[in-house]
Amino acid sequence: MNGSETTPTRPERRDATENRQRILSAALRLFEQNGVEHVSMNQIASEAQVGSGTLYRRYRNKVELCLDLIKDNIVLLFDDIEIYLKQNQFNLPSQRLKGILSLFIRFREKKAQLLTGVEEYSSTNQLRSRMESPIFKELHQLLVELLDEMNVTEQSNFNSVFRADMLLMALSRDSYSFQRDVRGYAPEMILEQLCSLFILNK
Repeated sequence: MNGSETTPTRPERRDATENRQRILSAALRLFEQNGVEHVSMNQIASEAQVGSGTLYRRYRNKVELCLDLIKDNIVLLFDDIEIYLKQNQFNLPSQRLKGILSLFIRFREKKAQLLTGVEEYSSTNQLRSRMESPIFKELHQLLVELLDEMNVTEQSNFNSVFRADMLLMALSRDSYSFQRDVRGYAPEMILEQLCSLFILNK
């Protein structure tokens, strides 16, 4: 082997893989039983029978843990969005935007607990951290592209970044949960109201 060849990536050690699976299984059990907000990292370490150091070396916080638990579902969500956009590429951008919102709301309903964990950043600026999470960054980019397209087709001059920010705020845990649990609106009603506010041609 000459010096220019790259060294192949070493596979994860077996004990590290086992620890990861134990941590994820324990976290999922605790989250389902108690809700993400009421479970501490120390509880997860204890339930998984690993040391706190082992847990924190792999996951700095519950957000990273929830992201690992939910990442396959996030990939499937964006696969579904990509398929939907291809199948509806000739529809109006406003119709495609409504379709994306519908897919995300369905995802939010199915994965509410883990999404809560992803959004629950222990940061001095929770909103900024939440909006910079991988799922929201990718979704934001898709929304901005469609809103830009809507500006062209509708000959309007709305600020697409601002509108995407406001849409994602409305779909964030606090806002969505308030409308769902306090106001009593069904997911379909929330979708229709968002479309009335943000989409002129539904």
